[in-house]
Amino acid sequence: MLKNMLNKLSLYLMNKQLNAEQNKNNPDASKINEALSKSLQTNLNNLKTIMSSSNDFIVREFSLGLNQGIHAGLVYVDGLTNSQTINESIIEPLMYKSQMVPLPKDKNIGIEQVMQSLLSVGEVKEIAQIDEAIDAFLNGDTVLMVDGCPKALQISTRGWEKRGITEPSTETVVKGPREGFTESIRVNTSLLRRKLKNPDFTLEALTIGRKTRTVIMIAYMKNLADENIVQMVRDRLKKIDTDSIFAAGYIQEYIGDAPFSPFPTTHYSEKPDVIAARLLEGRVAVLTDGTPFVVSVPMFFMECFQTGEDYYVSYFFASVMRVLRYVSFGISVLAPAIYVALTTFHQELVPTKLLISMASAREGVPFPAALEAIVLLLAFEIIREAGIRLPRPVGQAISIVGALVMGQSAVQAGLVGAPLVIVVAITAVSNFVVPTLSDVATQVRFLLLLLAASMGGYGIVIGLLLMLVHLSSLTSYGVPYLSPYAPLHPRDLKDSFIRAPLWMMISRPTALAGKDRKRRNITAPVKDPTSKP
Repeated sequence: MLKNMLNKLSLYLMNKQLNAEQNKNNPDASKINEALSKSLQTNLNNLKTIMSSSNDFIVREFSLGLNQGIHAGLVYVDGLTNSQTINESIIEPLMYKSQMVPLPKDKNIGIEQVMQSLLSVGEVKEIAQIDEAIDAFLNGDTVLMVDGCPKALQISTRGWEKRGITEPSTETVVKGPREGFTESIRVNTSLLRRKLKNPDFTLEALTIGRKTRTVIMIAYMKNLADENIVQMVRDRLKKIDTDSIFAAGYIQEYIGDAPFSPFPTTHYSEKPDVIAARLLEGRVAVLTDGTPFVVSVPMFFMECFQTGEDYYVSYFFASVMRVLRYVSFGISVLAPAIYVALTTFHQELVPTKLLISMASAREGVPFPAALEAIVLLLAFEIIREAGIRLPRPVGQAISIVGALVMGQSAVQAGLVGAPLVIVVAITAVSNFVVPTLSDVATQVRFLLLLLAASMGGYGIVIGLLLMLVHLSSLTSYGVPYLSPYAPLHPRDLKDSFIRAPLWMMISRPTALAGKDRKRRNITAPVKDPTSKP
């Protein structure tokens, strides 16, 4: 206990010293936490100093009232605001219509009357701190300050250029909605609101990042989400103290469990219907301004094998596809290791004709099977990375031509065997069937390959057991990672390895369900009174 107190004390002193050094290096930083002054010129000068008189920081001073005796000023950032809204709904009413409205001499009462009588903008609120004003105009709003009043008005005028709603490239579907999230957080919240027309759908805003001031939204269904999980998300987000947050990947790394595990404990999606479905199961979503990906927690391992289209097609076909994804993940992880184990340690397990064919194909190859597999897999990863980073037309050409030319040339030169090229090709294709676990499969694949090269089949079994033990020990926000398999919840197996018909999914996942556990009410069928018993 004494050790914990000393650690907290040292951490507090360290933060205090860092803040002091920061204020020393940046004298204007202390002004940010001050309250607004009654003097308009003082407020404008402070904001100009803090913004370093940046070219896109616009200050518009003017007078209003019956005798133009009240001085006021607008501040906003050019490029983040809607100029038409500023000119027609703010400046014009204040300069011209204010002459017809008798404003009292008390400026504090006058600014309230300005908000109620003159501004024809939907969202207006009062602010009293300099940091609130800075957050306002850096987020695209306009700040109105009146001389003699220690308060200001934050007026919603956001109007920057944004990408239109398009189909997400990472989660394409044949059936179902084609719309995807964009980089605008307000557009993303509206997409979710269109799916969830319910007053229980709640959004909470946070600002994270000392330099970027990124807006973060916590989304959940009030009566469905477990309050402990919601509070845990709030606490972890509030503990993030960093300069910058640019994308959802930053949030995933900060709020996820098991940071040293290759398996993800937070899920993400680009599709509003997928996130809405997860919210209806009791999960919590985190939206980040500037990124089209939305993070959801808690996460189950089985979610990696589910897609949004599973619920738009026949349950039988969806079940077959889920089984296929599990098999594909197993092939992508185990195929090279099994090939190396069979050709190096367990030749007796291979049928004689197949063994002779494989031996003849490897005749003259100077390298052991394990080294062949490692070199080919590394070459595949290099080609894949080059195809992703290069421009799309060039990247596709390199991925296809590079793989064909390199594979064919390596076989003809006698550097690798043809069977291993086939195994690596099947592994590469299977790796993309489950894109969520693509990075994980790559890491586990090399680990199992090294174990197979050193201990054969026993090494593969040991590796799989270690992976199973690791998965069983993981939790995501207090929820077991392997749920509903471990611990076993038979009622939740209807939407796990296979997908049962929708009318059979009566309850929400047991590990997530809050107060409302039922998806739908079961009513007894009405009996025909004319029918015989």
